[in-house]
Amino acid sequence: MIRPAVMAGRRTRAPAGHGREDGEVSMELRATGWPAAEVSTLGAVGVAHFCSHFLQLALAPLFLLMRADLGASFFALGVVLSVFYLCSGIGQVVAGILVDRFGADRLLLGGLILQGTATAAMGFAPHYAMLVPLAALAGLGNSVYHPADLSILSHRVAPARLGRAFAAHVIAGSIGFALSPLVSAAIATGYGWRAALLAMGGIVVLIGLGLLAFRSALKAQPAAVPHSAGGQAGKAPGFLQVLAMPVVLMAFLYFLLTSISLSGFQSFSIVALQEGYGATVALATLAVALYQVGNSIGVALGGAVADRTSQHHRIAMGGLAAACGLTFLAAVLQAPPEVVVGLIAAVGVAMGLTTPSRDVLVRSAAPAGAIGKVFGVVYSGYDIGALLGPLMFGLLLDHHLPRLVFVGAAVPLGLAILTAFAVRRRPAG
Repeated sequence: MIRPAVMAGRRTRAPAGHGREDGEVSMELRATGWPAAEVSTLGAVGVAHFCSHFLQLALAPLFLLMRADLGASFFALGVVLSVFYLCSGIGQVVAGILVDRFGADRLLLGGLILQGTATAAMGFAPHYAMLVPLAALAGLGNSVYHPADLSILSHRVAPARLGRAFAAHVIAGSIGFALSPLVSAAIATGYGWRAALLAMGGIVVLIGLGLLAFRSALKAQPAAVPHSAGGQAGKAPGFLQVLAMPVVLMAFLYFLLTSISLSGFQSFSIVALQEGYGATVALATLAVALYQVGNSIGVALGGAVADRTSQHHRIAMGGLAAACGLTFLAAVLQAPPEVVVGLIAAVGVAMGLTTPSRDVLVRSAAPAGAIGKVFGVVYSGYDIGALLGPLMFGLLLDHHLPRLVFVGAAVPLGLAILTAFAVRRRPAG
């Protein structure tokens, strides 16, 4: 088991918002369950994460309409997604540093409103070229979520419930992913792709403004390095020190590889199912939604398991192996499209099981005073993977190789198994 570096040699501190002594708080928690302050934080952070994922998949169901209207290839539309994730990945590293220095609530709310505004503005883009800078702005807005969200949860939720808190955070995002293609496709069917982007971006801006009323639930003091057992204050590692930690680099690769695979499912499986398996638009769109539903079920189960085990790496490796096998089967199986959709839903369950354990592994490896930096670095791998994936999958579709989309999604999952083992074998500090 990777022991949290931040827990060594110090007494457990109650999460922010709880002013009583540790023993008194523990007795209350055993008697009443989750404290109200933690529930409020989970709700506010969950809504923000929902909005991030709700907008990330807004474009995918619109590709066929946008291609016809703008005269852009699938590769060119993939570039729009890549620009989004490039800016999100770079911005995420910077956001992690700013979260550790200044706190998370202002960054989170500002990023939410920026992403919503930029997405809505895409609905007014007169031509393809205008989508690129707007995608960059949306990516910068998206960059704040994971460093801010996970830092807030780490500060405000007790360690014994952190696995379930991370699971709730992921489920909120998965609900956003599940609803996004359905809402986007429904609006576009009746009113066009421009109306879909305008409406979805506008909804998120309104939610961001509404969350200002719940800002107190998002406040977590800038990370402080706790005192050691001898009463000596430690020194928080700098960004370059965090970047050089082997466990952080392995976690970065884990996120990068799984993100490449995820981008295939989320952004290109809709087209791949139509062109390679004869699925209808409705069935192909449903596949993405079912993937997210399955993912949410897996995350809920995985969160409970993560709080009850020390073998987080084994959970991650097992889930990745199952997902890899199911994805490859979807690529080679000659079966009705409904069967392939069922396999995609099962992949979602397998991947969901890994997610809380993955985040607990990363949190456990984060040194004191560097939670935001660590999550910023490793989650930038997620965005870089989401940058590279659309380029690869877009080229496969442009060359009429839809089944290879699923092969391309399976291979990174197999490679990610090695990184999960490396994170277990090479703990920080």
